[in-house]
Formats: sequence, C-alpha cells, structure tokens
Amino acid sequence: MDVIRLGGMIFYGYHGVSAAEKETGRRFEVDCELEADLAAPGKTDKLTDTIDYVAVYNCIKEVVEGRAFSLVESLATTLADNILEKFPIFRVTLKVRKKIPPIAGTIEHIEIEVTRRQPDASKIISDNKE
Repeated sequence: MDVIRLGGMIFYGYHGVSAAEKETGRRFEVDCELEADLAAPGKTDKLTDTIDYVAVYNCIKEVVEGRAFSLVESLATTLADNILEKFPIFRVTLKVRKKIPPIAGTIEHIEIEVTRRQPDASKIISDNKE
C-alpha cells in the first residue's frame, strides 16, 4: 500500500475540558497518514488521479480551527471520519498533539493517535483512468 504523509501541521484551537482551555485555546499539532493506491498518479502525473494534499490540509484545518471539542479523542475521530468521507483512501492514521497541556508538571504535549479504515469500498475502487 502507498502512503501520503502530512506532518507537523500546526493550528490553534479551543479544545479541552477546562474553562481556561475553551477560552484561551492551545496550539495543536497534527500528523496525517493516508493509505491509498498511488499507481495511477505515478503513471499519469495528474493531480486528478491522486489525493490532493492541499485539500486534506484544508479539511483538517477547518475542523481543528472551526469547532471546539472537549476531548482530543473526539477531535481526532472527527478528523478521521471527515477525511474518509471526502477522499478515496483505504485508511487514515492521525496523531493529534495538544501542545503544553494544562498539567501540573513539565510536559511538552499529549498525543492521541487514531487509525480508521474506509467503510465504503466504492470510494476506493479505481475506474482505471489512464
């Protein structure tokens, strides 16, 4: 299986349980790994035959910056669901890091990783464009 990775995307969001997190927000970092068949775009060299990673970035940005979640787990799951809905991929893995979480102690980030598979096989069946 082929993989497209978008790493180290940084956003500012208002996700958290505490009132302070909801009011002041935090920095979030997201890594995204998409599993897809990249044979066709490897041959055709056409954007229309591959996963547009600018569109994937914008999909992630829209959710992280546009909605508020209490749990990073909910944020990561929503991201995965949206990506699977919008793009013809087999599987997505997301790592979502909350930078400088409100924990009494020295900690750089907390990280949630979720992996989800495409539930709709018709989205990933190639129509053999060449």
